[in-house]
Amino acid sequence: MRRIFDDNLYQFDLPQPSYWEATAGSPQFDAAPLRSDEQADVAIIGGGYTGLSAALHLARDHGVEACVVDAGHIGWGASGRNGGFCCPGGTGVRGAELVRLVGVDAARQYYEAQIQAVELVRQLARDEDIDYRACGNAEIELAHTPRAFMRLQREVEVLRETLGLQAEIVSSEECRERFCDSTEQFGALVTRPAFGLHPLRYCLGLAAAAARHGARLHGHSEVVEWTKNGAGMHRLVTRGGTLSARKVIFATNGFMPEALAPCFAGRTIPVISAIVVTRPLSEDEKRAQGWATEHTVINSRRILNYFRLLPDNRFLFGGRGDVNGSAAGESRTYEGLTSLLRRLWPAWSDVEIDYRWHGLICMTASTRPSIGRPDNDDGVYFGFGYHGNGVNNATWTGKQIADWIARGREPDSLPDIVRGLCRKYPLPRLRRPYLRLALAVARQVDRFS
Repeated sequence: MRRIFDDNLYQFDLPQPSYWEATAGSPQFDAAPLRSDEQADVAIIGGGYTGLSAALHLARDHGVEACVVDAGHIGWGASGRNGGFCCPGGTGVRGAELVRLVGVDAARQYYEAQIQAVELVRQLARDEDIDYRACGNAEIELAHTPRAFMRLQREVEVLRETLGLQAEIVSSEECRERFCDSTEQFGALVTRPAFGLHPLRYCLGLAAAAARHGARLHGHSEVVEWTKNGAGMHRLVTRGGTLSARKVIFATNGFMPEALAPCFAGRTIPVISAIVVTRPLSEDEKRAQGWATEHTVINSRRILNYFRLLPDNRFLFGGRGDVNGSAAGESRTYEGLTSLLRRLWPAWSDVEIDYRWHGLICMTASTRPSIGRPDNDDGVYFGFGYHGNGVNNATWTGKQIADWIARGREPDSLPDIVRGLCRKYPLPRLRRPYLRLALAVARQVDRFS
């Protein structure tokens, strides 16, 4: 099956050597590979947040038989290896730019759903007793230049007055006193609701809840063929068995196997994101850089970095990777991230890196999530394109699709701007060169903004 990046990124039989994998605990469910011919009311391709949330809500809330298959272990993809940020977002543009593109009403409707999505994650964790290690209660965006701070000052009113977020601007001095500091800290924008979590524990908690309520889960069951017969029955073929259902949820996001369903081909650009995690920092080391917050933090670069202090005092630092995905490119990405971490926080220049890993986020040509059904098959549902904000967006999307299937109608809560299949990229075969050019331009903009 031809994929966009190097095969190094698609080794489904190998878990990523991440901090999350090392601290995930033991899964409380059975997800053995599919080894026979099975049937379900709903077949779900993808064992991440979208697919697991859909399975949980179908089984728990509607009594619908759902079966999930994933190419790797449950949580193998971005749902098990992201930075653990639960916060509004999910588009490739800022709030003010979204208002300009789609209008006030559509942008407000979207952000109302975003706030609901963050609260849905909290609610599921409470209801299903998921130990997801929540920490912090805000997201901080550090201005990386004085000019960037001016942009954040213009953004705060739109977020607060137009889009309904809790938002405040803090000066560089106040940020240093309350939260954190770095060599690129010229003030900050603080927004709520937001918090950090252990993404793989949350993912496995969703899986355990789904299984407890009657959903079936199969890991290491890559779908290699997808057909539909004249009676409307879909048949998913894996190397070990088959799964048949009248309805299918395609929930693969950045690792989308486009060849399985041609209607999805060319509509996304997967983007490599990578993370390094340090050894635990001492109290003196934290004080040396003024780090005093458990909130999640990003910077204002176009090619943003995201970072947070973990509950055991390790420091997580992430950013975008190369445009190939090869082992050599992976190593260069880690070297670049580590070098930047040490430049931004020079007091930590000798702190060892204990974990490093990478994976794919998913972007669309429409710069927003895509949720719905393809025109050629009303038995297929999809949700993808979270632009690095998948924790809450994917969880919420799974619930919307589950409600849609169970009730037989599209949910009223679905914002207009995410409805339907996003447009294709022009000349989809050139997506990697396009991405390379876009990243190069963004890096130049970051240098002078």
